[in-house]
Amino acid sequence: MRTPVVLSLVGIAFLGLPVLAPTYYVTLMLPFMAYGVVLLGLNLLFGYTGLVSFGHALFIGIGAYTGAVLTTHLGVRHMELILPAAALAAAVVAAPVGALCVRYVKIYFGMLTLAFGMVFYTFLLKFYRLTGGDEGMRMLRPYLLGSEWSGFSKTAYLIGPYYYFSLAVLVLATLLMWRIVRSPFGLCLKTIRDNPLKAESLGVSVPRYRWYAFMISAVYAGVGGALLATPTGNVDPTLAYWTHSGNIVFMVLLGGFSSFFGPLLGAFAFIFLQDTVMSVFPYWRLIFGAVLAFIVIFAPGGLMGLFARRRRPVEVSRA
Repeated sequence: MRTPVVLSLVGIAFLGLPVLAPTYYVTLMLPFMAYGVVLLGLNLLFGYTGLVSFGHALFIGIGAYTGAVLTTHLGVRHMELILPAAALAAAVVAAPVGALCVRYVKIYFGMLTLAFGMVFYTFLLKFYRLTGGDEGMRMLRPYLLGSEWSGFSKTAYLIGPYYYFSLAVLVLATLLMWRIVRSPFGLCLKTIRDNPLKAESLGVSVPRYRWYAFMISAVYAGVGGALLATPTGNVDPTLAYWTHSGNIVFMVLLGGFSSFFGPLLGAFAFIFLQDTVMSVFPYWRLIFGAVLAFIVIFAPGGLMGLFARRRRPVEVSRA
């Protein structure tokens, strides 16, 4: 089945989900859409530039805390203002962090991002008066499209206006990233990933392009973090903890980082698989880890790699 047809069917399913699916499963789609935005950015850094960040939860935390501070302390409740502010805050922090980290590659890059992530986590945990410490900070219900939606209960708000707002943000983020990876800039990133020396010989400034990718990735994470905070109504330091960074890297691997839509599939599979295992097994982390390890070992290209394998014999037989 061709990709446009599949995407059209998925789009129709997403639009009809709040009407057709149980409320619980609709609420599970909210973190999926938030993580979807984060992973689109992370995969620009990982899949297209070849840099694995183990501290990307830093920017998710910045986006989430920006939303909490704006709604709780500054009285800014419009989501149309919160998302750009979260993106700006993530970009401001990412500029110096990225400038230092992109000078290194492989494990050194990963360890540096992890270190900066843990510095921010410690800041959130220890500066209690500013951040609320381990208790975190409230994220008040934001206004959408200028409306408070006061006649809606919290659940009705989340599975109605907020669901469609998050879906619109995810679609816009996907279209923008699609354009980025297919632009000359995206081609330069792929060249840098495959052969940095050749890219340098062609006149491409490798550190500068890596820094651009890092900045875009951080902006996506900041926007995703602000989306992620609203359903829970509270932000806390665990958003910036290293295990959270590990989870999002794993989502990318699970879906397949060599495919544009792989990270989105990985986020969907991770969230729903985790929820299913948690509801069935008391020692769910043990089972969940074993299931994920099995998938990674037997599907090294991720779930999208499985689809690619099934399509190849068909293409060969047609040839």
